[in-house]
Amino acid sequence: QVRLLESGGGLVQAGGSLRLSCATSGRTLGAYHLGWFRQAPGKEREFVAAISRNGAYTDYRSSVQGRFTISRDNAKNTVYLQMNSLKPEDTAVYYCGASNSWSRTYSLYNYWGQGTQVTVSS
Repeated sequence: QVRLLESGGGLVQAGGSLRLSCATSGRTLGAYHLGWFRQAPGKEREFVAAISRNGAYTDYRSSVQGRFTISRDNAKNTVYLQMNSLKPEDTAVYYCGASNSWSRTYSLYNYWGQGTQVTVSS
């Protein structure tokens, strides 16, 4: 079993930055691919970014490419999402998840945190 806890969300102005963290416990984090998803009001949970078990590969949805950076520190059992140049459309609850599969499909993620709210004002 893996438990995940997101932190770092908050209210920022457009153009600002936030760094989300996802601390984990349970199995070693290196056993899983890690992903960040988000869900805005009235919308489906959508893929944001993923990073492979060893951190060698990353994947981003097109709308955050170049603005967001996902990273992981397996020794600290933590995955991060650095978000720069934030836009109002980035407003959502952000969730981190762990998966045995390399995927941007949320149904393939086995474990989830409770989410952290990110609000970007214009």
